[in-house]
Amino acid sequence: MEQNDFLKKFIAGLFFILCLGGIAVVVFVIGVEKGLTQPKFVMTVVFTKVGGLMAGAPVRLSGVTVGTVRDIGFLDEELAGRDVEVQLNLYSKYQKQLFKSVKFAIITEGVLGEKFVEITTSPGFRRTDLSRPVIGVDPIDVSSLTETFGDTAGSLLETSRSINEMIREIKDVSGSMKRLMNRLEQRVIEGNLFKVF
Repeated sequence: MEQNDFLKKFIAGLFFILCLGGIAVVVFVIGVEKGLTQPKFVMTVVFTKVGGLMAGAPVRLSGVTVGTVRDIGFLDEELAGRDVEVQLNLYSKYQKQLFKSVKFAIITEGVLGEKFVEITTSPGFRRTDLSRPVIGVDPIDVSSLTETFGDTAGSLLETSRSINEMIREIKDVSGSMKRLMNRLEQRVIEGNLFKVF
């Protein structure tokens, strides 16, 4: 009986250890896939506002994910009129391409409005130091766009009303001109165009 209990406990322990090993393998594979084991370096970009960008958001270069947003905070002193600091964890294997980075912009993706950092490069540009803060391009403010579109729609409505008023006036003048031409034609037909009395 004791041997049977020992065997059951041994199999249960072995099963438990195999499950822990399987979980560790899955976590490792996911970590490798997500780039957790790849060497990284930190780059700092400063913005006026980040528009909902969050830590963990992807950083993309030509559509390829080259890192993630590490941290977002405020600078003690403004740099070029910007006071929001975004630290990026970037994969070291893309460092060569990042020396050509010209523009760092916060982009909204999809219907849900997820934010990410898009890096644009230029072959003719060469950045000297990736450890120095970079000036970023602020995201488009949707509320100000809405206000602008509203103002534009109001202006177009006012212009449309003015055009409609002008068309009515042209129709009135056209009607008056037509009546005048009919009277002149009638007088020419009657032969008394130049008769005063």
